[in-house]
Amino acid sequence: MATLTIPTAEPFLFTGSKITGILLTHGFTGAPKEMRWMGEYLHREHGFTCLGVRLTGHATRPEDMIRSTHEDWLASVEDGYHMLRDACERVVLTGLSMGGALSLITASRLEVAGIVAMATPYGLPPDWRLDYTEVLSKFTPYMPKSKDPPGTGWFDKAAWDGHISYPQNPLRSIGELKKLLDLLRASLPEVTAPTLLIYSQDDKYLPLGSLNSMDYIYSHIGANRKEKLVISGSGHVIPRDARREQAFEAAAEFIHSL
Repeated sequence: MATLTIPTAEPFLFTGSKITGILLTHGFTGAPKEMRWMGEYLHREHGFTCLGVRLTGHATRPEDMIRSTHEDWLASVEDGYHMLRDACERVVLTGLSMGGALSLITASRLEVAGIVAMATPYGLPPDWRLDYTEVLSKFTPYMPKSKDPPGTGWFDKAAWDGHISYPQNPLRSIGELKKLLDLLRASLPEVTAPTLLIYSQDDKYLPLGSLNSMDYIYSHIGANRKEKLVISGSGHVIPRDARREQAFEAAAEFIHSL
């Protein structure tokens, strides 16, 4: 039987401008729905063509994510990029969390007009188990995301009610995330497109700290033009939480300035 995408978590495409296409990439264990409101805004208010991709293994079943790799996730973004390049003259990459990391790595490999990276980590805390997740996952396939009750850290509780994400982290996938973030750090000097980094000072989810991640990426990226925006009153999932409109408007202003 074919695996079905979770309802409301499907990829999306809003056709608009043939000049600028926006590729929107969701986060680790998440779904395109995380980026949909941002895509709707950028299309409705600014006329951009917006494509929200579904990363391999996401928005279906956790078992599917276990079988996917960081290279599969990069390929999902690359596929979306080429779809947009067929329809638009230039592409802007926009991503949340791991989606931001995927966007930055892709920008080091392909020609892009700009990048908007939100709540993007630069690494994971040191842990010997990270090098053995493939073996350990055979005994412990999943790990809890947090000891806190579900929804902790969200400011917009109504948005949290409609949020779609796997309830636990597949252990093998955490190992793949480490490989991806290792690649991100190596790729940052090769990222030369204008970049906007958006973080929330109230994000308690980033493993090495929200502002630490922002400062690390900002200081290591190769772009001559790089900007930082720090917001408050939002959790980790910035494009769905309470201060999303601030992030949307800043992203639109940045994209228009390219």
